[in-house]
Amino acid sequence: MKKIFQLLSCLFFMQISVFAQEKIQHIEPLNWWVGMKNPNLQLLVHRKNIADFSPKINYKGVSIKKVNKVENPNYLFIDLLIAPETQAGEVKIIFENNKKETFTHHYSLLKRQNKSADRIGFNSSDVLYMITPDRFANGNPQNDNVANFKDSLNRKGLTGRHGGDIEGIIQHLDYIQNLGMTALWINPLVENNQPKTSYHGYAITNFSKIDARFGTNDDYVRLSKEAKKHGIKLVMDMVLNHCGSEHWWMKDFPTKDWINFQVSPKTIYSTHRRESLHDPYAAEYDITSHSDGWFDSTMPDLNQRNPFMANYLIQNSIWWVEYADLGGIRMDTWPYPDKNFMSVWSKRMEQEYPNFNIVGEEWSLNPSIVAAWQKGKVNKNGYVSYLRTLMDFPVNAALIEALNTDEKVWNQGFTKLYQTVANDFVYANPNDLMIFPDNHDMSRFFTQLHEDYSKFKNGMAFLLTTRGIPQIYYGTEILMTNPKSDEHGEIRGDMPGGWADDSKNVFTEMGMSKAEIEAKNFVSTLLKWRKNTPVIHSGKLKHFAPANGFYVQFRYNDKQKIMVILNKNKESKTLEMGKFKEILKDNFIAKDILSNQTFEVKGSLNVPPNNPLILEITEK
Repeated sequence: MKKIFQLLSCLFFMQISVFAQEKIQHIEPLNWWVGMKNPNLQLLVHRKNIADFSPKINYKGVSIKKVNKVENPNYLFIDLLIAPETQAGEVKIIFENNKKETFTHHYSLLKRQNKSADRIGFNSSDVLYMITPDRFANGNPQNDNVANFKDSLNRKGLTGRHGGDIEGIIQHLDYIQNLGMTALWINPLVENNQPKTSYHGYAITNFSKIDARFGTNDDYVRLSKEAKKHGIKLVMDMVLNHCGSEHWWMKDFPTKDWINFQVSPKTIYSTHRRESLHDPYAAEYDITSHSDGWFDSTMPDLNQRNPFMANYLIQNSIWWVEYADLGGIRMDTWPYPDKNFMSVWSKRMEQEYPNFNIVGEEWSLNPSIVAAWQKGKVNKNGYVSYLRTLMDFPVNAALIEALNTDEKVWNQGFTKLYQTVANDFVYANPNDLMIFPDNHDMSRFFTQLHEDYSKFKNGMAFLLTTRGIPQIYYGTEILMTNPKSDEHGEIRGDMPGGWADDSKNVFTEMGMSKAEIEAKNFVSTLLKWRKNTPVIHSGKLKHFAPANGFYVQFRYNDKQKIMVILNKNKESKTLEMGKFKEILKDNFIAKDILSNQTFEVKGSLNVPPNNPLILEITEK
């Protein structure tokens, strides 16, 4: 009988031991760091009936402030306080219930990188190279198809996965550096385990994990380190507004209000009326319909008014900055999440990283709408933002229109661009705006310019010399087009040479046309010059109203003066210098940075047809 009792006791303790080995399904953030400016950390813990357990911690400097239970017993939200003197190490979180069942989770507290809080984000001295990773380069064909991912390789399909990955980007960092780029914005690389059209990355199914078809979290960290060696800051594309319909929590919501319209019998889509957020006459119905509606049927709208959701998103953003040593964030669909949450989020990011930078996407052509979101803007409705940089869609649209319309028609041509730049008075800091020729959501720059190379040169000369932070989409430098349609899958075409069997290779120039090579060299010349010309980064801007097919801008400071002449004339034309006497003497020495020629100007300048001039001025 005694032996039977011993055997039963052994089996009982074995069952507890097996129970103890059962893993928590999710705990986020995945780890944290000591020495953060904010000592508070909230852990999301997900496991069947985890609410039956009480967590305990015995680690010097770490204490549990509060254990939050929600209506779903499969979740706990644990509030921790990490004292400033806490040392890095493995924190044992012991979970036990009243049945004396227990298990332990080891949670890592890491040491921060030196001067992590003081990191310098991208700024006006940088130019960002933007990449859609699935379409750039396939460096590791072994991850083209991965088990348990339904959306498999289909390079022939516009919306299919083509196989580009992190390894492909790493292999071509030399190319990006040699172009003259200093920052790298990559469309989302986190997991998008959706049944189809998962290549673009904006339907996230795990906010803390790199998609296996792109690589691993370790690969992403390696990319950041290798980019840094090349003098390139890594900018992460993030999404706070929505997740993917196949996100793991969609099958087990923590609360009844985790997403907006969570219990609605049908999908309620956003009205996309972003203006309502600033409209002094707006109906609450319009504001709510915009902010709470789903972006798409596969992109449920996250409810940032839920405090646990808000904390989760803020901490996830900080986690990626620290984990991957980021040099910036590009925030998707900036005006779509709850606007008060966005103010808190941007403030929390700034508090942790005062010199960091984030660019928000506000696709509005009205400068006043864009300006309302910028840090330092005094809004009549009292709204305060901490976002330094916004994408300058007004200048983007004006540039295209200016290049495509006739200079001889009143209020057309360069006047369109001049009028838009003149609206800079509405911004708190126009030099922090991000300017660009195109991106992943619009037709290629060269396509929009009807494949006119002279327009292309004028446009790139403007963007790389005017105020702001330039961003260039991959392939723009080689005149990539989307001639068949403006479908996103075609706009996001494959970079020539990114695949082993490509007949054309931008990285080696094999099979490239003379025009493509010339365009690449033109852009690279501008980029390398800009990189080493501080007056373009932070100098003052003065422009003169367009006339006779010319639009002239100056960038200047106490040490240097640059004259930029945009020119749409189809024949050589004389530009009289008297017009510019408030900033320029009649006679001066000019070095054309595009031709590398130096010449003397006496009262007037003969400007060749269809070409911009960028002149370094030396006055006698």
